[in-house]
Parts: sequence; structure tokens; C-alpha cells
Amino acid sequence: MRFETVLFPPLLATAALAWNTTTKYAVKEPPLTTDWTYKVGTNPWPEYPRPQLERPDWQSLNGIWTYQNASSLNDTDSPPFGKPLANEVLVPSCLESGLSGIQTRDALYSWFSTSFTVPSSWSGRQVLLNFAAVDYEATVYINGNQVGFNRGGYFRFTIDATEHVTFNGTNEMLVFVHDPVDSEGSVIPIGKQTLRPSHIFYTPCSGIWQSVWIEAAPENYITQLDVDANMDGQVNVTVHSSSETSSPVEITLDGSTHSGSSDAPFQFTVDSPDLWSPDSPTLYNFTVKLGDDEVKSYTGFRTISKAEVGGIVSPILNGEPVFMFGTLDQGFWPDGIYAPPSREAMVYDLQVLKKLNFNMVRKHIKVEPALFYQACDQLGLLVIQDMPSLRADGVLPDDAQQAEFTRQLEVLINQHKSYPSIATWVIYNEGWGQLRDGVYPEFGLTDLVRSIDPTRLIDSTTGWYDHGAGDFSDNHHYANPQCGTPFYSINSSPFDPTRIGFQGEFGGIGQNVSIDHLWNVQQAIDTINQTYEIDQTLDAWRYRGHFLLNELREQTEKYSCNGGVWTQTTDVEGEVNGLLTYDRRILRPDQETWSKDLQALYDAAAGRRNRSVPTY
Repeated sequence: MRFETVLFPPLLATAALAWNTTTKYAVKEPPLTTDWTYKVGTNPWPEYPRPQLERPDWQSLNGIWTYQNASSLNDTDSPPFGKPLANEVLVPSCLESGLSGIQTRDALYSWFSTSFTVPSSWSGRQVLLNFAAVDYEATVYINGNQVGFNRGGYFRFTIDATEHVTFNGTNEMLVFVHDPVDSEGSVIPIGKQTLRPSHIFYTPCSGIWQSVWIEAAPENYITQLDVDANMDGQVNVTVHSSSETSSPVEITLDGSTHSGSSDAPFQFTVDSPDLWSPDSPTLYNFTVKLGDDEVKSYTGFRTISKAEVGGIVSPILNGEPVFMFGTLDQGFWPDGIYAPPSREAMVYDLQVLKKLNFNMVRKHIKVEPALFYQACDQLGLLVIQDMPSLRADGVLPDDAQQAEFTRQLEVLINQHKSYPSIATWVIYNEGWGQLRDGVYPEFGLTDLVRSIDPTRLIDSTTGWYDHGAGDFSDNHHYANPQCGTPFYSINSSPFDPTRIGFQGEFGGIGQNVSIDHLWNVQQAIDTINQTYEIDQTLDAWRYRGHFLLNELREQTEKYSCNGGVWTQTTDVEGEVNGLLTYDRRILRPDQETWSKDLQALYDAAAGRRNRSVPTY
């Protein structure tokens, strides 16, 4: 069951005080809107946020909070307990976005505040406070006590708040957020975010940008589920518990109950399961019981590997070669920046890709809300998941910063390794933040990722500065592809036939549109002509797209191409090379033609299995 927050008299008094001193929430007009901008309302993202570990007794804390800017880390010496903050703000959102109601460019230090009640029926159980993501460092206070700290802008964290909440009144929560982005001295995972947006680098996201919720659990509760279900019906499970001691576990899947112990791997088998694939994304719901804790989850049966087929090293899905073809998916929104306006808006992009006949999406140096990966599982889209990169301006990490990058890479894998759709992990993109002066950390990081998750492929260095680590020989080239071919351009490397030939990025052709569909910021508009190629008409864009896809098909037939990534799903700020405009209101490709061109790619890969090995 789901509980709604009830305002008791003390909270009403606090709300009345805030009413008199706090600027009320309203959407700030962003430089460009979408069809969802003014449909968000004040109850955003009402869905349960963690679909692979779902508890029945929970309460969303999303909605209207209060916010004010802070000046430095020293502000944590005097938290504003019991004081109204300056502005109402929508949570979740990026402070830089119109949807937040703030739309600031000064968000290095911030205070957030809200009040909540805990249902009295939860008394005697643990009260877990969950944040799906806060960018970048979060210090959390409840009722005047510091209760937790988290570093890392893309990952969920949970605080056991049981000893700090009251069950018979309101609870005050403050969150202090520090987000240095790429300010001087800061080398942290940021992806495409920058304090100085320009062309392919965009507006940053600071603050509580994914859902917040509380839930009830027993004293010993499930903290994480690691599930891998393969094509042979074997299910490999680790149920992690808060006590970290072995306890009996029961899993009920497909009408059968299987027993094991927590905090250690165990296996069971399902006879002749329907397999998960892009063409048939079958999912199985199951429940897990640990003592008094019972959660819902799901999985899909599939096996991802690589093998030599017809003399070419290929990715393999369920025993058959798979030509993975998708878009570079940045995950930016003109009204929400990093935070999609809603689940409906987020899934719309994925549905467009499916209609165009893509079977994959490359989630580019960003991590999405858990519901994104669930949607990919449901729709049948393979995911190539990037680790968010360090800064791209040549400032490299010191030892401590490299260690933190490594820690967050581990968190990425551990929090996402149970989604059936994820097929490949990417460690470095185009050398951004990659040490390479005689030190090649991608080898050790590849081993680390493989030790955490041996069930997927690893693209250690997509695009540039490839020293031989990982499963892919990955080329980036605009606009034309160079996929598994005997020709290349620096900073990509010559094709390595002992690994999977892959076009990690290509295309990128642009077509300008009217101001109604552009990010209306002059600095961004001034960089449009930096797009890899500008096609002056939509007909010219469609001709070039068809031409480049045919070129990739020819490379697939003649050489060792095994997939690719088209740049990109949508326009973003000063880039106009999306299949969709930034507001998602114009689709550039002709759906029928594009779908046929992609099918020709898949057919070309399938048709070469018995041909002779290409020579180089």
C-alpha cells in the first residue's frame, strides 16, 4: 500500500510561516519547452522509483520543497534548522532547469528542506530514507541531526533513519548539496556537464534530480538483489541483507519457490524459459522473502557473450550473433536538463527508437533513473552503458581522484548489473579523463568490471586511445563510418581483428530548424555551425542519412563491422544533429525508409556468416 503525507498542525504552522517568507513555486520559462513542460505539476514522478527491489509500504517525498543558495562548505557549520528557505523548488529537478522553478547558474552550494510524517503503522519497523540521485555531494539532516553523507551524482543511496524520526509528528529534513562540476581543481564524473556550456558540452545539473522516498522494512532487510538469468534457465542470485549474516531466503518465480541463503550466491533452474531479446522482450516477475521482508523484482533470461562466427569476432545474444545498432543517447531535456519531465516523456524517446527499428541505445556518459532501464527491458532495447566521464578539457585526475572514479565505476556496475537489457559497459569515452602517459588504467579497470560482472561485454575505450583492453575495437569517425575496416583516422586506432569491430560513433549530420525548435540561448545558436555536417534541407539530411547507413551496410558485408552508434537521439542545446529536435516535436527521418535501412544492416550481418574471412 502507498501512504500519502498528512499535514498535522505543527507542519501547517511551519507551512504558514514559509508562505509569508518563501517565494512560491512556478515553472521558469526555459529557453525551449517540450509538450510535457507544463504537465509536470507538483507531484512529479509518482511511480515507485526502484523497480527491481520494490517494497509495498512506501511514501514519496517528491513535490514542493524549499531551497536557498549557500556560499561555501562552511555553511554546514550552521544548518538553517527550523528556518524558512528563500524559494520553493520542485524535487526532483536540476536547479539549472526551468522545471525546478529556480533556473539558476549559481548552484555550487545549496540547501534543500522539506517536512514529512511517518505513518504510525510503521512503528516498530525500520524507516529507510532513499535518494535515487543527488548531484554531487549530499549531507542529510533529520530533526537537527546529521544522518548521512553521499558522494557521486548518479547513484542511489539509502539512510536508515529509524533512530532519527518521530512517528507522532512532523520531521524536518535538510539536505546540503555541493556540486563543483568542472570548477577549478575539481575532477569528478560529470559526463557532458560544464559550468561553461559550448556546443557539445551542456548546462550542468545540480541538486536532488531523482526521486526521494521513505519506506518501511523489518530489522533485517534486503539491501540489494544481484540476479542473472541465462538462456539455459539457470538463475544466479545473491540477496544482500542489512545484517550481512546468512539467513534463509525464498524466491518465488514462475509458480515455483526456491530456497537459498542471503549474502552468498546460490542458483536454481527454470525449465525452458521464454528468452529475452529485442524481438521478444519477455520478463519474469518474482518475489524474494527474507524473514519478514518481502520485495518484488523481475528478470529476463538471456546470455550475452562473444565468439568467432564466420571468421569474425561477434557479439552473441542467446547463442546467435547480434548486430547492435542504436543511437548516442545524451539524456538531456530543454525543460529539465538531466531530469526528464516525466516517465512518459522519457519513454517517448525510447519508443521512437523502437519504431525506427533500432535494437540498442548507448546511454552516453550519463546514468538514468532506474525506470529508464526498466523501460528498455520492457521495450526490448539493448543498452550500452557508459561510465560518466571525467572532464574532457585535458585536466587529468590525481591519485585520489582516480581512486574515486574507480569507486564510482564499481557502484555503477553493482547498481545496474541485474537489468536484462544492459549488454555492454563502457569505461572511457574518447580519452576523457583517461591517464595514458605510459600508464593505461583501462586494463586494471577492465579486470575490475569483469570481476564484478562477468556476464557482459566491456568496451574499455570507446573511440580513441585504444591500447588493446576489452572486447571491442571501437572506432569514432564523422560523418562516415570506419567500422571493422582496413582504414581509420586518428585518434581512433587500426582495427584489431581479435576483438569486435564496432562503430562507437558516426553520423552526426545536422539540419538547422526554426527558432521555435532551438535552445534559444545565443551562445548555443552561435555554435550550431560547429556541427560535424550541416545539411541545408530536410531532403538533403534524409539523403545523407540513407547514404551513410548504406555505407555502414557495405562495411558490414565486406569487412568486420558488428554494430554501431548513430549520433544522436535528439538535438541538444547547440547541436542540431538529432533524429528528433531538442523539444521532441520534429522527427527528421522518414520512418519507413529508416526502418528499411536498419533492417538492411541486420540482414547484411546475418548474411555473411558463411562467407570467407576478410583480409587486411
